[in-house]
Amino acid sequence: MPNRLANETSPYLLQHADNPVDWWPWSPEAFAEARERGVPVLLSVGYSSCHWCHVMAHESFEDEPAAAYMNEHFVNIKVDREERPDVDAVYMEAVQAATGQGGWPMTVFLTADAEPFYFGTYFPPEPRHGMPSFTQVLEGVRTAWEGRPEEVAEVAQRITRDLAGRQLDYGKAGTPGPEELARALLGLTRDYDATRGGFGGAPKFPPSMVLEFLLRHHARTGAEGALQMAADTCEAMARGGIYDQLGGGFARYAVDREWVVPHFEKMLYDNALLCRVYAHLWRATGSEMARRVALETADFMVRELRTREGGFASALDADSEDPETGKHVEGAYYAWTPAQLREVLGEADGELAVACFGVTEEGTFEHGTSVLQLPQDGPAADAERMASIRARLLAERDRRPAPGRDDKVVAAWNGLAVAALAECGAYFERPDLIERATEAADLLVRVHMDGRARLARTSKDGQAGANAGVLEDYGDVADGFLALAAVTGEGVWLEFAGFLVDLVLDQFRAEDGSLYDTAHDAERLIRRPQDPTDTAAPSGWTAAAGALLSYAAHTGSEAHRTAAEQALGVVHALGPRAPRFIGHGLAVAEALLDGPREVAVVGHPDDPARAALHRTALLGAAPGAVVAAGLPRAADGSGGEFPLLAERTLVRDLPTAYVCRHFVCARPTTDPVELADQLGTVRP
Repeated sequence: MPNRLANETSPYLLQHADNPVDWWPWSPEAFAEARERGVPVLLSVGYSSCHWCHVMAHESFEDEPAAAYMNEHFVNIKVDREERPDVDAVYMEAVQAATGQGGWPMTVFLTADAEPFYFGTYFPPEPRHGMPSFTQVLEGVRTAWEGRPEEVAEVAQRITRDLAGRQLDYGKAGTPGPEELARALLGLTRDYDATRGGFGGAPKFPPSMVLEFLLRHHARTGAEGALQMAADTCEAMARGGIYDQLGGGFARYAVDREWVVPHFEKMLYDNALLCRVYAHLWRATGSEMARRVALETADFMVRELRTREGGFASALDADSEDPETGKHVEGAYYAWTPAQLREVLGEADGELAVACFGVTEEGTFEHGTSVLQLPQDGPAADAERMASIRARLLAERDRRPAPGRDDKVVAAWNGLAVAALAECGAYFERPDLIERATEAADLLVRVHMDGRARLARTSKDGQAGANAGVLEDYGDVADGFLALAAVTGEGVWLEFAGFLVDLVLDQFRAEDGSLYDTAHDAERLIRRPQDPTDTAAPSGWTAAAGALLSYAAHTGSEAHRTAAEQALGVVHALGPRAPRFIGHGLAVAEALLDGPREVAVVGHPDDPARAALHRTALLGAAPGAVVAAGLPRAADGSGGEFPLLAERTLVRDLPTAYVCRHFVCARPTTDPVELADQLGTVRP
């Protein structure tokens, strides 16, 4: 019989609707039930494409005896971390503080006042590798709750007090300057893996936001070392198993330092961010590899993640059904043996594929299978022949049972996708990608934005979810709208971005200029989350700072500029000390130091000369430059849709571009070459 999750819209929660566990969604009623029964709360947090979440569900939550014990002695709450990042953030902070590590599934035991007192992540069904079994944990918590209630209450209150005391005060730290960004670059150089690309050891995650900082730092200063780290990391990832060599798109991370074996789930946010990074790398270097990967990743998002309503689904699972065993296992969709390649391709092309893709008889993954790569020492192969091989293998793979898809549309991640697809469409002259970006932006306005411009965090099947948007939603969606405005020349997207950044000022900003992850009127948790550091996606704090800065450049608004500068105080404080974890903030700081530049292109939209200037402006590498293209705007505001177009006139009746920064404007130009020079690298 289905439990209370049967009425939820989250695909992750619906996966647990038929568990014998009497799950509750996060709600006041669940805590009231715990208070009435006098039992603790078991909070389980995960997400749809999480491999170990599925493992623990099969081992414990589908086990009748374990479920019966949970139902008798606990009120059990299941949370989708992607729907409720605020709940996840608060309790993950407690888990990390108590255990020194975190991850999903997350298992936390709470009082009826939502105060945590015992923590963990995955627990096995039997004691293993020094970990207690899940049943032992349940029994131990019950024994403590019933036998030592005063001790449990004291621990819970102390942890809650400690969390509440972690208020951040970075609003008055001052804006980051060239010295802080140079020190951040030095810190990244120390952590850089010069042999394999990327930073740190295994597991190794795509450093999307750090790569954007490195590209912007190179554009502002000419630092070749920054560009080299970005380019080499991008090439290593593109050659590795973390990149899908057949269908495009990136997996969540690699379990090894060499990028060979991925953790196979594919997330929208990773692919949107990396699509944009590779496009920007192409813009900086002209790399054909970067162009190919950017376009393949964009096409992957459209082909495999786009929903019927025009938005983008959250993720593809790591697991899928193995056709030979019928079991759901990680990587079954993506891995190959030499024999399988030869069977699909024939002997000659099969042997070439084995060599080109680094497939071995012993396997690079599990059970003699290999993840496809493009090793540096692979044989040279005819491009047309390799394209045919890829197409045939992809067609064969399409016949395998596909990984599950989490169909919920997350506002923030769709904002990232809008920006990436709009820019790729403009750079590579793919108007279809701009159309897909526009359709996703339209969905965000129609479905996620209410009459007060407040955002819903998620939607599914064209219906908004019940959870309020958090700061990252406002920052990333505003940034997506601003990118779309720059590409399309449609000022309505600037207007929508303005609604969102105004709400950031009204609902998320503290008196000292720091930013909270939840709105002033959001549900009160034991601590109001406030995290300026990046996770797998930009932090809400620095995403909002970037949107505020761009909007100020478009409009001349001093209030938005000041708010951006104050928010970037956290980069002044953390950038030199922890650059790997505040990459997006460092990228926004590069834009602040460069101006950012304001580019206005005026002329008739059907004039090829205006199109040439507009494309040149979009291809300018100046960090964070904002672009407005349209008809001239009169001093009274009539005419063009963008404030930057006010009183911009045609020179010699020709389409004209204007570039300004730091309250100084360059000479108006009708020449794309001169415009490119005005937007080029600033040498030290």
